[in-house]
Amino acid sequence: MPSKISSDPFTIALKNLDIRFWIGSVGFFTLASRALAVVIGFQIYKITHSAMALGWLGLVEAIPAISLVSIGGYVADHFSRRKILLITRASSCLCALALVFLSTQSYSHSLIGLYSVIFLAGIARGFADPANTAFEAQVVPKTITVNASSWIGSVWVGCSVVGPALIGFVFAACGACGSYLLITAFFLLSWASTLAIGPKPQVMPEHKEPFLKSVATGWRFVLGHQPLWAAMALDLIAVLFGGVVALLPIFATDILHVGPQGLGLLNAATSVGAFGMMLYATKHPPIANAGRNLLLTVAGFGISVLIFGFSRNFLLSLAALCLSGVFDGISMVIRRSMVRLLSPDDMRGRISAVNWMFICSSNELGAFESGMVAAWLGAIPCVAVGGIVTLAVAGVTACVAPQLRQLRFDPKTMERVYLP
Repeated sequence: MPSKISSDPFTIALKNLDIRFWIGSVGFFTLASRALAVVIGFQIYKITHSAMALGWLGLVEAIPAISLVSIGGYVADHFSRRKILLITRASSCLCALALVFLSTQSYSHSLIGLYSVIFLAGIARGFADPANTAFEAQVVPKTITVNASSWIGSVWVGCSVVGPALIGFVFAACGACGSYLLITAFFLLSWASTLAIGPKPQVMPEHKEPFLKSVATGWRFVLGHQPLWAAMALDLIAVLFGGVVALLPIFATDILHVGPQGLGLLNAATSVGAFGMMLYATKHPPIANAGRNLLLTVAGFGISVLIFGFSRNFLLSLAALCLSGVFDGISMVIRRSMVRLLSPDDMRGRISAVNWMFICSSNELGAFESGMVAAWLGAIPCVAVGGIVTLAVAGVTACVAPQLRQLRFDPKTMERVYLP
């Protein structure tokens, strides 16, 4: 008699042992990386009290990550993605240990060291991100892509809640050293979970093209498919201008006056909303009208950012960030599924590299843009302008990208549905 887990469509992906290990790998890595973002941002703002310093933090990670992600995509298509992830996760452990050491030094001498370690982490990320997305496609069978993506996304978001919320209190109680030691432990558990997944068959390119030609092939595929490039560009511009995470230390310290504990809760609030929405998506995937839903969620994200920017109440700010997470959660499920379902097997690494180049540009360059504009105009006008730009971009994309607007998938077969 089949077990309940195998017959329930809500939990069908969890039947697979390797998917459960992969969820553990993603979860522990997310706990570590999201907690790290909170600690490093608060630590640097405590040293400098400068919005521009927070912007530089994003740029320091973006430079190597964006520069190397194309190479990382090529490597992910030509070498074992599992081995790449094991090496890069081990590198993350070493970076976290380096931050433990630097936190024992005086603030005046540790600032350049903190930036240097984040730069090294960005190098590892340039290789890890394309391999991560491509390896997930090897672990997850196509027929349960959306269910597995929703579970993986739910765990990612859930750990994005726990990591920042927990680390804010750990930082208040144990300082930076204790926080970085806990982060190191999370990175180590992620490495162990990845190791527990056995080697998977990997489709290699039949002919090894020259590097630049191979990378160009990935870009040509993305640019030749309007739903892919339009969705990536939409996310890039929305997060580039509408993202507020880099400025949260300023809001927590100078506007809402809630300290490191409040900063952790603010960082977690976005993920709370996304977590609930992703759990809902495990049973009700938003993939049937993927394009329309994606455009609507980006517009909703812009509205929630505007509410946060003008709020002076801590609870209202938490609610606005939570609402932004609801919209972002839907967007993540749709975009993750699109990249998986629209990519040929032997090009997943290179296509993932293009996708991650957009993501790195939006997140880290968005942090630099936020810091620069906030230093010029102030944090509140910076967030308000970002919300308005996000709304405008959603409207423009709906007009200029009809193939994205009309994109649909059959939830049962995961095949693209073309309108007559």
